[in-house]
Amino acid sequence: MHKTELDRLAIGMMLLFCTIWGLQQVAIKLAIAGISPVWQAGLRSIGAALIVLLWSRLRGVPLLARDGSLWPGVLAGVLFAAEFALIFLGLQFTTASRGVIFLYTAPFFVALGARWLLPLEQMRKAQWAGMALAFMGILVLFGEHLLAPVGASWTGDLMIVLAAVFWAATTLTVKASVLARVSAEKTLLYQLTVSGLGLPLLSIVLGEPGVFAPTPAVWTSLFFQTFIVAGASYLGWFWLIRQYPATRLSSFSFLTPVMGVLAGGLLLGEPLTPAVFAALGLVGAGIWVANRPR
Repeated sequence: MHKTELDRLAIGMMLLFCTIWGLQQVAIKLAIAGISPVWQAGLRSIGAALIVLLWSRLRGVPLLARDGSLWPGVLAGVLFAAEFALIFLGLQFTTASRGVIFLYTAPFFVALGARWLLPLEQMRKAQWAGMALAFMGILVLFGEHLLAPVGASWTGDLMIVLAAVFWAATTLTVKASVLARVSAEKTLLYQLTVSGLGLPLLSIVLGEPGVFAPTPAVWTSLFFQTFIVAGASYLGWFWLIRQYPATRLSSFSFLTPVMGVLAGGLLLGEPLTPAVFAALGLVGAGIWVANRPR
């Protein structure tokens, strides 16, 4: 049954997923030392697809039933693949810090799209204010990089904004189509299959070297991204989308970059400035405001 508010289960799962997705940023940095970025994303999708297939087989989840989900599923897969392709390509022209700011405009695109596609999830003024407050936290954390001249950074910035649009479009496609009524496993498999086929081809077109320095740390990072991120956490995420309001869930995504910076500080020795903790406070306050019951 679809719920209109987030309960403790949903909040706990989103906190866990945002932490995992924040750790993913560290894992990507470690894996890029030995695997090209787009090739890495493709390998992750292929491995995760096999895991989800095995999981579905063990649980007896029907994947081949004719339920009208094929074309919405293919569309979600294309959007999913385009999002990651634009992120990796955009980061060649702009900095990671600028990229984070533009990528996390995605919850606003979800909220805007919900006005037309999800009439039962209309945003109240308090929810808009909460998301704005959370976004301020992202600006506190990374905003100084917006003022730094980075040559042709606007090209990469535009790609990252388009990636945010595709991220939001994927969420809205899942929520507003028949995919909202099929299993989370099938929904995720559509996206992993399309991206698993498309991203390696894009990597070849871009002339990436692929796997060029396979070390234990590189393989461990890829394993984490494949099994924990693209496998377990994405399954949970698509289950949540089916059960809870997408706009409220999206507000939690602002936690991910903050968790990523915290993970970088704890695991990679990167500096943790007062801005990190100020951002964490603002994001937390924004999420609370956005998700308060009426």
